[in-house]
Amino acid sequence: MLAAWLVLGLMPVGLLRADLKAALAEHDLGKRSKLALDNAADALKTARDAYEKGESEKLAAAAGEIEESVDLANASLKSTGKNPRNSPKWFKQAEIAIRGLLKKMDTFQRDMNFTDRAVLDKAKARAQQVHDELLLGLMEGKHK
Repeated sequence: MLAAWLVLGLMPVGLLRADLKAALAEHDLGKRSKLALDNAADALKTARDAYEKGESEKLAAAAGEIEESVDLANASLKSTGKNPRNSPKWFKQAEIAIRGLLKKMDTFQRDMNFTDRAVLDKAKARAQQVHDELLLGLMEGKHK
């Protein structure tokens, strides 16, 4: 729980969308993680729409929201205190959702003009890092 509040304390409140606020209102940390990742998927759709309309500020804000959503999902799962190997339900769902998000981000980035692709680099790198941590947590060690 402390990690989630630390993440939120570092974010300007004005950047949080209503969907991310709904995720924060969820008390079940597993469900909060799922809601945050659903918000990340919505933010990616918003980013694509903004890019097609030529709204670079909105595109940058959506990219930041993707990163914030992935961070919230990660912090929520860590706050459960559960071992991903022993209780994989929410961890595996998050790993699959982030993998899909990464594929969509990669496709979107390839569709963008070469000079505009850097906008998604930070969010994509953070999502990849969280995905790798989740996968490692699910796969390492002996199952008891």
